[in-house]
Amino acid sequence: MKQMIWSAALLSMCVPSFVLAQAETPRMDQRQANQERRIDQGISSGQLNEREANRVNNQQQHINNMEDKAKSDGVVTKKERARINHAQDRTSRHIARQKHDRQQR
Repeated sequence: MKQMIWSAALLSMCVPSFVLAQAETPRMDQRQANQERRIDQGISSGQLNEREANRVNNQQQHINNMEDKAKSDGVVTKKERARINHAQDRTSRHIARQKHDRQQR
């Protein structure tokens, strides 16, 4: 009986930490930070004009909203991760294209 109680107590302590661990997204967060740094660098160097910077910043905000929504239930599923990753890929391409076009400030 004691062993069963201890097992139940241990399980109840482990389950919440397991659920919270799945909601953590360090790779996505790091990638978002890298893309925001690329945007800031493009603005400061003049590679991105104001309109381009606003457009990619709006895309970044959309991705942040997607990530917040995915985390809201405590678990980021594979499907949600794939959608966010796809959106990050797309925004990354947009940043690269806008930084290397011939437009200046």
